[in-house]
Amino acid sequence: MTIGDTARDGSGATTMADRPARALFAGVVGQDAAVETLRVAARNPVHAYLFTGQPGAGPRAAARGFAAALLCRFGGCGVCRDCTRALAGNHPDVVLVERTGASLSVEDARRLVGLAQRRPFEGDRQVLVVTDVHLAVNSVPALLKTVEEPPPSTIFVLLADGIPPELVTVASRCVEVAFPPVATATIEQWLVADGVEDGLARLAAQSCGGDVDRARLLVDDTGLVDRLALWHSIPARLDGHGAVAGEVSREILAAVDLALAPLRARHAEELRLLGEDAKSLGERGVPGRKDVTDRQHREERRWRSEELRAGLGVLARAYRDQMVADLEAARLDDPQGRRHARGCETAVARITETAASMRRNPNETLLLEGLLVRLSKIGL
Repeated sequence: MTIGDTARDGSGATTMADRPARALFAGVVGQDAAVETLRVAARNPVHAYLFTGQPGAGPRAAARGFAAALLCRFGGCGVCRDCTRALAGNHPDVVLVERTGASLSVEDARRLVGLAQRRPFEGDRQVLVVTDVHLAVNSVPALLKTVEEPPPSTIFVLLADGIPPELVTVASRCVEVAFPPVATATIEQWLVADGVEDGLARLAAQSCGGDVDRARLLVDDTGLVDRLALWHSIPARLDGHGAVAGEVSREILAAVDLALAPLRARHAEELRLLGEDAKSLGERGVPGRKDVTDRQHREERRWRSEELRAGLGVLARAYRDQMVADLEAARLDDPQGRRHARGCETAVARITETAASMRRNPNETLLLEGLLVRLSKIGL
């Protein structure tokens, strides 16, 4: 049995052989199938892997663990120098490639070509982890050529939210590993095991949309309960007047700004530690600071978008609950109940359209105000 293999005794309990896998993928929650796939793949890897799923579902943490297993001379022990450095993000043969602009550009792809041709610094192979590959629409030809013909010493791990049509050809050259949204019950159990109070763990798990990173931040979000109440209150507040819709929109956007506080605190701590490391090394500036702040800005934009989408989900559920009550009234031959039910159905459709539009980085204020004005005119 090699290090990292699974073994069980007669009772079905895991043995010590499972411990390395837990160490390598400790940051990956509720993705047992993906983790097992990567453990097996690390023994005889191919040249390219494509991890698909939202960032909060675990693909980044899985990429670190997989890279550690690929570089470890013991097959993924979880404790050697190669493993610990790869997991910490400071192994010279694990390179994280992030976009420099709104998309993964041709210039980014060309930079990737140069990195792929580089010889490993220490071992027999290097791992290139490329994020946001779903945004490589304009650089697919360059990316495809690089992924198709890498040196034997280079292994690609591409991370993408999904596979748009333009990326199908690239995906076909990779082994795909899916990271679906994590189940609410799994996230709740994970939070409780981490010391979070039961009620708060349940609320955070129900509000995170299957995003583990988001759930962890929501635990420290003191405004979560009030924000959920604000979304729930919207149907009763809309009275057909545009001024009221505008007021509610402003309240929501202000609440979303406050919701960023835990993420911004995490970012500030990250920059502080980066500065301390640079100072301890005698650096005058902070190497890599711009790359870090660019990534943090992208994370904030994504958080805002996901927060609004989550809130729209709460609003849609409020209208669905009302629709159920109205349908019950309609069953009792209440004409007003039937009319209200149709209005609620229209409202849910409008909210769903708006939530889908959030993925295109729209003007949030105009989008939200427009939705609330339309909901006001439904006349519930």
